[in-house]
Amino acid sequence: MKFRKAVTSLLALSLVGAMALTGCSTKSNSGSDYPKGSLEFIAPSGAGGGWDLTIRTVAKVLQDTKLVEANMPVTNKAGSGGGVNLAYMQTQKGSEKLISVYSPPILLIKLNGSSEFGYEDTTPLARLITDYGAFVVPKDSKYQTITEVMDALKADPKSVKIGGNSAAGSMDHIQFLIMAKAAGVENLKDIDYISFQDGTATAQILGGHVDLLTTGLGDVQALVESGDLKALAHTGAERVGTGMLAEIPTCKEQGIDAVFENWRGLFGAPDMPDYAVKFWEDTLAKMVETEEWKTEADKHGWAPAYLNQADFISFLKETNDAYKTILDEIGLSTN
Repeated sequence: MKFRKAVTSLLALSLVGAMALTGCSTKSNSGSDYPKGSLEFIAPSGAGGGWDLTIRTVAKVLQDTKLVEANMPVTNKAGSGGGVNLAYMQTQKGSEKLISVYSPPILLIKLNGSSEFGYEDTTPLARLITDYGAFVVPKDSKYQTITEVMDALKADPKSVKIGGNSAAGSMDHIQFLIMAKAAGVENLKDIDYISFQDGTATAQILGGHVDLLTTGLGDVQALVESGDLKALAHTGAERVGTGMLAEIPTCKEQGIDAVFENWRGLFGAPDMPDYAVKFWEDTLAKMVETEEWKTEADKHGWAPAYLNQADFISFLKETNDAYKTILDEIGLSTN
């Protein structure tokens, strides 16, 4: 009887060892069949914004070019300027399926203290494009140029109500303050910035409840082209896009010597497996060279700005330091 028990125990141990060696688990150990099933593409915002548009465009191009054959449904996890999704990503450590898009707020919301998590708590994969900030007003606004807005703020920092979708101290707010500072506006803390984190900032500007909306250029492209909103300026170094987009002047050409880039990139879950990271680095490098991607980028006014994983991580470190300096200057840094 003792002999049988010993043999049974040895057989059980052998089976466990065999399962470990052959990779019988919920995730592939080799990645040879990656990706399979459904992936989890996430926009950390509501539908219709820049993050949502970017990751849906990525999924579309990957599917159209057959670079990825797995299902790529996009879900929206809005809240706290991207902080809700960052917290969710911490519950998915080691996932090979989660891919999310982010831009400057992944740095800013940690620097300004609205999130305990930042880019270091993800797996950066690649930077894809650069968009720019845009400053728009109602079509019947008394302001015809961004210079007129800055002159009004110099005279009275409370005279212009500024709206944005991001939290105070995050991207929409900061990109406007950078331009205001460069324009010579003082008392930046006194400027009325109203945050509409529920994504209703566009409705607020259309309804005349704020005087100026600071947002992403791609976010308001359709409303500018339709004539419902008037774009006073964008934050790029030079004009971009075609058609009406190309008619929008930069802040620089109106005498404001500053640039703000709204870069966007993809991030995996913390501790994403190496084989998944390698797959995405190779695949995204191919994607940005396709005609399908270039067509979409032109359509949305996105400038190409691809960086592989190593260069993207270096960029994030450098940019984080630069943003911290800006926030320190206006008293909004908590780190």
